[in-house]
Amino acid sequence: MTSTAQAAGQSPVRRLAGTLHRRPRLRLSLLLTAPLLWLAVLYLGSLAVLFVSAFWTTNSFTSEVVKVWSTDNFHALFTTPVFRQVILRSIGVALAVTALSAVIAFPVAFYTARVAKPKWRPLLVVAILTPLWASYLVKVYAWRLILSQGGFADWTLKPFGLSGPGFGLFAAVIALTYLWLPYMILPIHTALEQLPANLLDASADLGARAGRTFRSVVVPMVLPSVAAGSVFTFSLSLGDYITVQIVGGKTQLIGNLVYSNIELNLPMAAALGTVPVVVIVLYLLAMRRTGALSSL
Repeated sequence: MTSTAQAAGQSPVRRLAGTLHRRPRLRLSLLLTAPLLWLAVLYLGSLAVLFVSAFWTTNSFTSEVVKVWSTDNFHALFTTPVFRQVILRSIGVALAVTALSAVIAFPVAFYTARVAKPKWRPLLVVAILTPLWASYLVKVYAWRLILSQGGFADWTLKPFGLSGPGFGLFAAVIALTYLWLPYMILPIHTALEQLPANLLDASADLGARAGRTFRSVVVPMVLPSVAAGSVFTFSLSLGDYITVQIVGGKTQLIGNLVYSNIELNLPMAAALGTVPVVVIVLYLLAMRRTGALSSL
């Protein structure tokens, strides 16, 4: 029987399977079509609707959305002092959480990757991941109890004549750092674990001390992973509003303003919602130069 006759006798499913086997690019395209379409319709589509609705206005008497093209919302964002302060404060909080996470994560990751015995390292990584398994609200309310008046922070600092920070901006930074710290530890841990030991030995053989080895060898090798972790800590902190609402006291960030304007002024809420998107895109472009995106 010739190959043509054999092909004619095959079922459509077998012919399709043979075609996909011979054409890997076609197979990959079909596999990615559904998730990419889902991403384009739901995620990118929602962002497009958000951006378009930011140019609408609201009837001051009825609070109904008026679908008339206007840039008043964006003009108000940059001319109203309250909005400018909230935007700058939100970016500052995200940067503070990122910096604090990096300072805490580096020694922890160095211990888990280079100091701890190999048999304990997987258990330490699991311990680092354990807080991510707990409920977000449980962790935030736990920090509310710790920082509340007469709470654990006050009880611990009272013998030294001090008191806890209470609720406010500092409390929000501490809680957000705790929430997103594992996302900074894991990339640094992976980078330090993959750091060739012969580089450290070569640095020591050339007479470099520990501090010089750290600055000249370890930091350049690990910096892309630090930047990769910062993508998570910065973006997650910038868009958070629940933590600030629970432990932030009277502090207002972008997320809180978006939430409070959804019912009253939807176009203004959409305009506020575009700010984190733009800031995160600019941050990703900046981190791309460090090789962070390849370390994700």
